[in-house]
Amino acid sequence: MQLSKIKWINNNPYSIDFSDIYFSTDDALQEAEYVFIEHNQLKQRFSSLKNSHFTIVETGFGTGLNFLAVAAHWLTLAPLDAQLHYFSIEKYPLTLTDLTRAHALWPRFATISSEFLQSYIKLKAGNNIFSIAEGRIQLALQIDDISYALPQITQKADAWLLDGFAPAKNTEMWSNEVFTQVARLSKLNTTFATFTSAGAVRRGLQIAGFKVDKHTGFGKKREMLSGVFTGNAI
Repeated sequence: MQLSKIKWINNNPYSIDFSDIYFSTDDALQEAEYVFIEHNQLKQRFSSLKNSHFTIVETGFGTGLNFLAVAAHWLTLAPLDAQLHYFSIEKYPLTLTDLTRAHALWPRFATISSEFLQSYIKLKAGNNIFSIAEGRIQLALQIDDISYALPQITQKADAWLLDGFAPAKNTEMWSNEVFTQVARLSKLNTTFATFTSAGAVRRGLQIAGFKVDKHTGFGKKREMLSGVFTGNAI
């Protein structure tokens, strides 16, 4: 297991491996809320959930901010007897020290973060299962290359959080092979959201069977993408 090499700039983590920031320096939490939660309509879907579970797959766990934000909404809005299945993939996980420092930036998630970090101490290569909030949330964190990790998942997603480093700096995370797997793990009307608006990402998702829409991006980002799986490849 190869840990992420990062440096802290103005209390923000920066990846030395990919020469890129982990999240917006404008407001990381607002970015996660706007891009991934709002454009997957997660709050509305959690509060009106009729099924016993909801499945999210994330490409790029990073600091875990998306997970913390989603988990907080789930615990507030979802039925008490429903379970969130959250699959996330990360090739270069943060050290416990760096992850703890990052989580300290969002004290509102202290309860969820503390429970997660207590188990993160035992992180290993491969699949790691974390049970959070007395089993209301099951986090499967796969420490592996995405080309190996995605084919191991069999449970279809209700929503995708496509959150690797920028496509120009991490091409492996945004390949056609990845988009093919995303389509395999989607069902009719599965949603996705991503911070990027790169043409290759838009076309790759369309070819894989997604209807793709552009939106105003967050902060300094001009545009972002979201959409739904229709199965109709272009």
